[in-house]
Amino acid sequence: MTLSGAMRMSSSGMTAERFRMDVISTNLANANSVSINGQEPYRRREVRLETTQDGVRVAAIVPDQRPFRVVYEPNNPNANRDGFVSYSNIEPLQEMVSMISAARSYEANISAFNSARGMIRAAMTIGRM
Repeated sequence: MTLSGAMRMSSSGMTAERFRMDVISTNLANANSVSINGQEPYRRREVRLETTQDGVRVAAIVPDQRPFRVVYEPNNPNANRDGFVSYSNIEPLQEMVSMISAARSYEANISAFNSARGMIRAAMTIGRM
């Protein structure tokens, strides 16, 4: 593998992890959404990544099929006729752990990118002598 290839791979990793953080942020923003007028509440989304020759890429954004959180709240205007309200299937703690994981992966890709860039600079300096 060449150093420019290593930089390309790290760059693709940064792009994928940034996208993953954006999806996680959207999940967190919708964590307390409820069903309104019979429509489902926001369903958690998950990013699936796949490897390519040049690194990683986003393969798909997949909806989480876990059931919604159902709470008995008969006085809630969004309750169904039995008094239950469906809330999103997002667990904020799980999303925060995923966000930390994505941020650490992003940082690791930055370090790898900077190392490759440093090696290229050093090689260019050696070539001048």
